[in-house]
Amino acid sequence: MPRGSHTRHSRPKNLAGYLEALSRPVFQAGMSWRVVDSKWDGIRKAFDDFDPDKVAKFGPKKVDRLLADEAVIRSRPKIEAVIDNAHTLRELDAEHGGIRRYLKSFSDTSTLAADLQRQFRFIGPSGAYTFLWLVGEPIPTEGEWPAAWSRAASQRRK
Repeated sequence: MPRGSHTRHSRPKNLAGYLEALSRPVFQAGMSWRVVDSKWDGIRKAFDDFDPDKVAKFGPKKVDRLLADEAVIRSRPKIEAVIDNAHTLRELDAEHGGIRRYLKSFSDTSTLAADLQRQFRFIGPSGAYTFLWLVGEPIPTEGEWPAAWSRAASQRRK
């Protein structure tokens, strides 16, 4: 999981680590992992090491600066999704007394993946499972993904 990527997966030590892991699939959507990997240091720097408190304060002027920065993937929807996701991550962290508690509050992975897709912008089925893998959470094997995606899709409709 993810093929060709040099991305490590392990449980983040802080909320910034979770936002970084959540932002990977946002920027990767529709792009090669190589492109994302090659720009990741620039993206990390541009997003203040994914400090959710700082990222949540990014406004239109900062978005415009990021869109002009060649060190990042210059996609307004993706940049704005990361900012919105910083807000949501902070809210879930406060609501559940920790983001890990939020992740553990679901009875199964497909229900959690469906909720991730509801809660966060620019996160689809693959992005939800990529995020879970990146933060060291159990995910279905690749052969089980189609069935898990179907369960997640039915959960999203509820």
